Amino acid sequence: MNKKISLLCAAKINLSLDVTGKRPDNYHTLDSIFQTVSVYDRLEITLTDGEGIILECDNPAVPCDESNLAYRAAEAFLKHAGMQMKISIRLEKQIPSGAGMGGGSADAAGVLYALNLLTRERYSNPELREIGVRLGADVPFLLLGGTARAQGIGEVLTSLKPLPEIPLVILKGTEGISTPAAYKAIDALEHPVHPDTDAMLKAVEYRDIDLLCRNCTNLFEAVTECQDVSRAEKALLEHGAECAVMTGSGAAVFGIFKNQETARICAENLKQDFAFVQACHTTEQAFQVI
Repeated sequence: MNKKISLLCAAKINLSLDVTGKRPDNYHTLDSIFQTVSVYDRLEITLTDGEGIILECDNPAVPCDESNLAYRAAEAFLKHAGMQMKISIRLEKQIPSGAGMGGGSADAAGVLYALNLLTRERYSNPELREIGVRLGADVPFLLLGGTARAQGIGEVLTSLKPLPEIPLVILKGTEGISTPAAYKAIDALEHPVHPDTDAMLKAVEYRDIDLLCRNCTNLFEAVTECQDVSRAEKALLEHGAECAVMTGSGAAVFGIFKNQETARICAENLKQDFAFVQACHTTEQAFQVI
């Protein structure tokens, strides 16, 4: 047996992100509008006879052992399917780490999706999401893709009407943000100003980009002290963005633009100022088989 597949796995942004509570198990509950974007990691997966999982990555900073979500996704799929085989995974990283863009979760989702195709198990997307949620709260959405409302810890997903292709620029500096510390700071807020999720849902329903831009909000921005975030937001707005908002718990920031040319010029002008700069757009598809 020798089967191979290559695919691109999309990153995500949070068009809005609210923290609504904390469960007894210390997981926080969310209410967020998730969106896949055209920033991709590339996976090449090969199945051969034998046993074991081999993971290689072009980024030496990325671990290639059991701590990697792509590796754990392969393990989880084999266990769920009751299979034994040798899986070789080649990972090329483009989604920045520590960005709030779901890079590791995108890789895990891609492994589950690819193995489902290669083994012809034909698990449904909801079945794959049940495997994925045990790996990470973002994995179910990154198996679904498009535009969706995420509730619970991120695993309760409601697909929304697809947005038109919206031009974006995403920036990230070198600073990182501790997610546990960010949640702890949110817990300490006495009177948090929550995003208007209902207004966001209306904006998506009517494809009203002006209304969407007015309501792109992230509660984590109330507690972040990361200077790269404020610097990125200022730079995006100065270069023509309609709005600029941090995604996830940070530290990447996305700006929404009226047209792709303005976004391209912005990215070109800022490419020396940030560690990660990319003009991209919203996309309906979580994966592209190549």
